[in-house]
Amino acid sequence: MTHQGGTGRDREGRTLVAGREAGTVTPFFVVVGLVLVAATGVSMVATVVVPRGRSLPQLLPLAVVRLVRAAALLGSKMFRTFESKDGFLAALGPASLLAQLAVFLGLFLLGYAVALVPWSTSFGSALVAAGSSMLTLGLVHGPKGGNDALQIAAAATGATAIALQVGYLPTIYQAFNRRESLVSLMESRSGVPSWGPELLARHQLIHTVEALGPFYGDWESWAADVAETHISYPVLVYFRSPAPWYSWVLSLLATMDAAAMHLALCPDAAPSSARFCLRMGFTALRRIGGTLRIPYEKDPLPEGPIMLTFDEFEYAVGVLEEVGFPLERSAEEAWPHFVGWRVNYESLAYGLADAVLAPRAPWSGSRRSLGAATAMPDRPPHRSPGGRLVYESKRRPDA
Repeated sequence: MTHQGGTGRDREGRTLVAGREAGTVTPFFVVVGLVLVAATGVSMVATVVVPRGRSLPQLLPLAVVRLVRAAALLGSKMFRTFESKDGFLAALGPASLLAQLAVFLGLFLLGYAVALVPWSTSFGSALVAAGSSMLTLGLVHGPKGGNDALQIAAAATGATAIALQVGYLPTIYQAFNRRESLVSLMESRSGVPSWGPELLARHQLIHTVEALGPFYGDWESWAADVAETHISYPVLVYFRSPAPWYSWVLSLLATMDAAAMHLALCPDAAPSSARFCLRMGFTALRRIGGTLRIPYEKDPLPEGPIMLTFDEFEYAVGVLEEVGFPLERSAEEAWPHFVGWRVNYESLAYGLADAVLAPRAPWSGSRRSLGAATAMPDRPPHRSPGGRLVYESKRRPDA
């Protein structure tokens, strides 16, 4: 007699499994399951072992990161201050890594469960057998032992997936630490949140304008490293700096704005490293933005348009004039040259700042999930001999 939905025997005494003769394998389930396992394995290897940025196998982990980001932004709406939002969003990067691991393991489990269906009484029992093999070394077996090879493969896959993800973490955090090294220095160089004109003004205030040449060189190397690591491991984009008002996007934007202003206002005195810094900076932004599918103009015209207004630029030039920065051009003369540089990176920088929910610094665009108020960098009072304190008056636009 045949027992529907389970094991039994027919009139000739042959063992049946869910209405099938035991030992009769349905190739369709095995092929579909193994194809799913193989596709998931390729995606995991492309993400962890041989990352290739926008390669097709990386679409799955990128989709996972976007879903986690969307959920995190939704949750951040519960908080009112930027500091509390930043504290909540600090978990976005690590949560994305855990979500990627969970998705990989889930797809492996599903694939092996489908492949084990021909040896199981139901899909549920196949799922239990696959999960047992992947996570508990095969404590559950099917009613007939024809699936040993699949269960051994499932056990090896589960252990390998977890080991690769654990080995992936040091690479991620080493790249994160390298990125944050220069970002931390920006508090003294340009204030927090970072702003390009403030960077130039502070160097003039302490009479170290000549140090801007090596500074631009350091940021050229930094941009090259960030471009390589962040397109190889896109989840790094969403790892936030340890302090709320720090941001790798704003730091790079401020450095590029400072270099662009330096070249536009002081074409003879500006160091050549400013050009290389700008070139590598907007190359890095384009490569990272391309991985995240942020739209941008590949070959923009030097005359613009850009979103930054001339009034904002003129105000920044006034800040530099107030601290005595040596200028060779007026704001009107320098504006077309500044636009010619900024048109190469403005939209990408604004898009990335919005994507990572960076602080609302000057010249950094809007944030869909933040208020409209812009936070200006605080400049400490200039202390002169004799205890006299000098506070700069021109600190905020009149508008």
